[in-house]
Amino acid sequence: MREIIDFECTTCKRRNYTGTKNKKKSTAKLELKKYCRHCRKHTGHRELK
Repeated sequence: MREIIDFECTTCKRRNYTGTKNKKKSTAKLELKKYCRHCRKHTGHRELK
């Protein structure tokens, strides 16, 4: 039961990445440090639905 989720940059608020997540095992919102090509640096990316 995996769902596709979008990741949004926390500084510029643009959606840069997609990924999958098991909604039954991990219910908290996921936040990863990824490279944002608009900010041109590594920033935090938060999960969106």
